[in-house]
Amino acid sequence: MPMMVITSRFSPAILPARFSISRLLPVKYSDQRRVVFVPRSPRASSSSSVSVETKSSVDSVIEKEKKILACPICYNSLVWISQPNGLIESTVSGTQLQCNTCKRRFSGNETHLDLAVASGSKQYNEPMPLSTELFRTPLVSFLYERGWRQNFIWGGFPGPEKEFEMAKDYLKPFLGGNIIDASCGSGMFSRLFARSGLFSLVIALDYSENMLRQCYELLNQEDNFPNKEKLVLVRADIARLPFLSGSVDAVHAGAALHCWPSPSSAVAEISRVLKPGGVFVATTFIYDGPFSFIPLLKNIRQEIMRYSGSHIFLSESELEDLCKACGLVGFTCVRNGPFIMLSATKPNR
Repeated sequence: MPMMVITSRFSPAILPARFSISRLLPVKYSDQRRVVFVPRSPRASSSSSVSVETKSSVDSVIEKEKKILACPICYNSLVWISQPNGLIESTVSGTQLQCNTCKRRFSGNETHLDLAVASGSKQYNEPMPLSTELFRTPLVSFLYERGWRQNFIWGGFPGPEKEFEMAKDYLKPFLGGNIIDASCGSGMFSRLFARSGLFSLVIALDYSENMLRQCYELLNQEDNFPNKEKLVLVRADIARLPFLSGSVDAVHAGAALHCWPSPSSAVAEISRVLKPGGVFVATTFIYDGPFSFIPLLKNIRQEIMRYSGSHIFLSESELEDLCKACGLVGFTCVRNGPFIMLSATKPNR
């Protein structure tokens, strides 16, 4: 059987040379199959002649692979300065990446790659708004899929499985491409995207270390989880995404936009990393009360939110205006009470 190569019909390749999804995966993700940079059919390992025959084709694909990871400081490409052995058994721990331009180094730990701007700093600690710091706590991270997220049904959210099906309608043109599950939390939708096998690469991205650890543990609790090799866990700031401009097919953000310290900075970053024609799909709570229509009250509401660090609930018109201001077009949405699922695309060149 020939070697399986992950590619997208929208892009000849999605990862930089010598980049392997398997290198990013902790040892507990392993299904103990040996691969050379990309996943291989289990039968391939039983025939050395097949391995020799297909390795050259893998090498040619690797040479064409498009880079995606970037320095969150200067947005230039990252290179590997450690040399993982190319097996799924390789752990994230000890992985070292360096920016080609500013020479800033980033590393991985036992669960995820840490590509936040301040990662690795010893003394500096930048506190985030309360709505962000809350989700970094071990307790909230543990409870998120154990009761916290289920309460969203009272706000009109139809539930993760239904939301996933709704999101797929917007994502159909990008099946086979790569997708970022931004502010993924404990990876509820990241796992759904990976399990579906509809995407060649799923990046579970969050600022909370504890949420990513929960995602890692929940993955390990599920026996025979399919397509694990396509799922990568990355810690990063939503306002400084560690991806090259125009390198991502789709970005999903489930029940997250209202928690972002600066929605405009975040959506601008999402617009930057999307390929022309790429799509942004998000769900959030919406607010269409009197604050949305009376200018003075709207300004008071915004000031209260700014200084309190509370959640930012926008109206439908504000969300559409936000997307337009960040260069996204074709705004559409589905609503159910305070729940809204929105979609907007990056214009084609």
